[in-house]
Amino acid sequence: MDNYHLSPSADGWELKKAGAERASKKAATKQELMNALTDFFDGKTASVKIHKADGSIEEERTYPRSADPRRTKG
Repeated sequence: MDNYHLSPSADGWELKKAGAERASKKAATKQELMNALTDFFDGKTASVKIHKADGSIEEERTYPRSADPRRTKG
């Protein structure tokens, strides 16, 4: 499973794979980028840490939702 971070950048918001130099996707607003996540991760399994404007982590999402490890018993 790939790990990504959705975080603020100098010119808006960016989605960046952990350890990558360049952003995978950029948008002017956080909401615009969040709306594009489902299509971006179609056919992929990934975890996304969504940051607040101050850089702290707001939430973590798993795509697709069926791959979320917190949903399994045990």
